[in-house]
Amino acid sequence: MTSAPRQSIEAGHYARKQLLCKDRLIAWSHRRRFAMGQWLARDFAGGRVLDYGCGDGAFLAMLMAEESAPVAAVGSELARSVVDDCRARLGAQRGLSFVLDAELDAPEHAAAYDLVVCMEVLEHVVDIEPLLDRFARLLAPSGRLLVSVPVETGLPLVVKQAARRVAGWRGLGDYPGIRPYTASEFCKSVLAGRRQHIPRASVDIGEGAVFPDHKGFNWMTLRDALAQRFQLEKTRASPLAWLPPQLASQVWFFMRLR
Repeated sequence: MTSAPRQSIEAGHYARKQLLCKDRLIAWSHRRRFAMGQWLARDFAGGRVLDYGCGDGAFLAMLMAEESAPVAAVGSELARSVVDDCRARLGAQRGLSFVLDAELDAPEHAAAYDLVVCMEVLEHVVDIEPLLDRFARLLAPSGRLLVSVPVETGLPLVVKQAARRVAGWRGLGDYPGIRPYTASEFCKSVLAGRRQHIPRASVDIGEGAVFPDHKGFNWMTLRDALAQRFQLEKTRASPLAWLPPQLASQVWFFMRLR
């Protein structure tokens, strides 16, 4: 954790379940992902940053506490209850604000952001084209898009499913249940190439919202879709930056408008 309002960050749902998880591997992996995001965003000190799908706001709160903090940061979410919670816990932090997703349609948000961060969101989206249009509208002409998604194929999937299973048994992390793979689905996922390898599975997260979960997500398919719209400048992995994405837990894409 940084010098950000620690208690306010730790009170967030995501922070409690992941960053502060009693399972050391889960906590370490998620903290390393945040650290990679902060490192990639370091060049935007003094700029305007949007975290699209900010969750409990922990990443932005930590980013704004850095010496090289943006001048302003906005977190957006779909659910009013999530936005209200972020505002209550973190809204007093200077330069930090939270809005509903629909509010981003207002003219003042068009071409307003030097960096748009979308971390662990696109794996829950099937039709990403409208969302990519949205990112392009929100970015300033010289802005950058920073996307992080989990690696749910290959050897990482084997390790993750084992860790999730153990964490679920222990009641830790955010894995009260794990959507099962058939033997065929698991083999196809471990051996997946760039094409979608199995049908996506969905989960009801409450409040009438149903989204695809991690099962069947293919980061390589997403990478190709992103490359159709944006110029890919960097690809990084976490929790260990020197690993290739094929052996990592998460992959980061750093892009600019074409």
